[in-house]
Amino acid sequence: MKKLAFLLIIVGLIFVGFGGYQYVKTQAAEKQSLNQAKAMLGKDTTKKDTADLTAKSYAPNQGETIGILTIPSINAELPIVEGTDPDELEKGVGHYNGSAFPLQNDQIVLSGHRDTVFRGLGDVKIGDKLIVTLPYGEFTYEMVDSQIVDAEDRTIIKSTAPNEELILTTCYPFSFIGDAPERYIITAIPIN
Repeated sequence: MKKLAFLLIIVGLIFVGFGGYQYVKTQAAEKQSLNQAKAMLGKDTTKKDTADLTAKSYAPNQGETIGILTIPSINAELPIVEGTDPDELEKGVGHYNGSAFPLQNDQIVLSGHRDTVFRGLGDVKIGDKLIVTLPYGEFTYEMVDSQIVDAEDRTIIKSTAPNEELILTTCYPFSFIGDAPERYIITAIPIN
């Protein structure tokens, strides 16, 4: 019986150690992406490589750090990475491939993990501001709605042209352990 208890303690310590390692690794990757975004956005925009950049010509590469999502109400400053594969989501908020960018007059979709970058997303309320900063400008949105949908529901991701809207998605419930059965969706519209 003592051997079984000892074995269970060892297995538990291995799981806790692995979880801690994953958490530290994710935090480091997110911090590195945020530093890259700040460095990129802090560049002199009069240089040739960024002077001609517009919403129409903006086409980042998969895995590239492309900007910053700021949510003042929860004191969040999060790096935005192109793509939503696990490797990209480990670095920050993922921009869903095929969705628009600000000023492209269509739906912009940003996704993140509920236990890392979007940990406080449930505290964002209607009327709160969401700020997307990309190499070609800063864009402010106001939250107008939230909803909970099934994890497999892809009807949320759709064209909204010619109306621009920002969608934030994460797994739900926030405290669920393992693969969550639902998604938490925030809808925001641009404000000028």
